[in-house]
Amino acid sequence: MIVTGVAPDRRGEVVSVLAESFRDYPVMRFILGESADYDLRLDTLVGFFTDARVLRGEPLLGVEDGEGLVAAAMISYPQVSSPPELAGVREETWATLGPDARARYESFGAAASEFDVDRPHIHLNMIGVRGRGRGQGLGRLLLDHVHRMSAGSPSSEGVTLSTEDPGNVPLYEYFGYEIVGHVTVGPGLQTWGFFRPDSP
Repeated sequence: MIVTGVAPDRRGEVVSVLAESFRDYPVMRFILGESADYDLRLDTLVGFFTDARVLRGEPLLGVEDGEGLVAAAMISYPQVSSPPELAGVREETWATLGPDARARYESFGAAASEFDVDRPHIHLNMIGVRGRGRGQGLGRLLLDHVHRMSAGSPSSEGVTLSTEDPGNVPLYEYFGYEIVGHVTVGPGLQTWGFFRPDSP
């Protein structure tokens, strides 16, 4: 299996993969809270993240198996400005999810802003694999692809990402990432920021 670009008209498949992968992820539970319509709210939030990439012209990446998209990732270029229409999508999202969810999201964003890296870079927003594809090395396949994208770009010197799962910390260090920050966002939620330079 190989990593390919996913066309914007397949954004629903990307949302489906990432929502499944992040269903029980700490930051999603923190932002959205517990509710009977949690899965629908999760689709809305992940849909907003995906639409932001599409509107900014940033790549959606995926891996397919015989049943469809089985793994996906989204990246962003921090130096790229957002188009005006993104503001409308953002407001519509928070009108749906409510002010409490927005406040929690913004508190998380404020905490993560401490991880700014002053070198030009690609940011890996989300990476996920469906249950049926786990244990096949698809996450690494996507990660390696993003690393090659950065190494081959004259406007990037490395890759940043963050995680809210303590178990991921040694994993990303294994792949060459260095911790650039660690913050406690709230009860039961911590976040770590990482940077992997293209050249050691």
